[in-house]
Amino acid sequence: MPKQSVLIVEDELGIRELLHLFLKKIGYCVYEAEDGLSAIEIVKEKHPDVILLDIEMPGMNGFETCKRIRQTSLVPILFVSCKRDAEDKMLGFTVGGDDYITKPFNFQELEMRIQALLRRDEWITENTRQSSIIRAGELKIDSERCEVFYKGKPVQLLHKEFQLLLVLAQHPSRVWNSEQLYDHIWGYHTDGTPETVKVHISNLRKKLNQHSGRNDFIKTVRGFGYKFAI
Repeated sequence: MPKQSVLIVEDELGIRELLHLFLKKIGYCVYEAEDGLSAIEIVKEKHPDVILLDIEMPGMNGFETCKRIRQTSLVPILFVSCKRDAEDKMLGFTVGGDDYITKPFNFQELEMRIQALLRRDEWITENTRQSSIIRAGELKIDSERCEVFYKGKPVQLLHKEFQLLLVLAQHPSRVWNSEQLYDHIWGYHTDGTPETVKVHISNLRKKLNQHSGRNDFIKTVRGFGYKFAI
């Protein structure tokens, strides 16, 4: 079985080398990029299993790099940054990041976060095998290819938006509250809050509405949470 791979995107050579040594020691195949453009090319060529992405880089910053990667890939992205403000963390999740850890960090915590991202990615893959296509009227969710269509036209979603839609659509009779969705998709260990779910649900509804003219694919059950309406 091939080794799982991690791409380090970091402009500081010393930090890249430390991360590389640690990740290689615990068994990962490691790729490096010192800027956003190089990272995008490596993602296209090597298809890493996880990305560790710095935010403050010359040229294209980490947020913009994440947005560009999300145009073609759903690879789990862990922001690694010295930025500690809640606004920066929220922006990281909004542009398509999966987790956020601040410098300086404990290497064991970093390892656990990487493992959690890989487990969640495997969970999505395993669930997509069970039911590849989900249809709700003219809406089609292709969970194997991570694509969404309305009347045959693609609906471009961020990674977390797709995961939210997939989880809701796979359990159409279940009502999820924000905390359950957050824990299920982001995980207990992340630094965000369940408010992140509300932001992503709002953006997801807007995108579905732009393509379909409908606001009722995801219903709010007042006092309880959200459910997918077939």
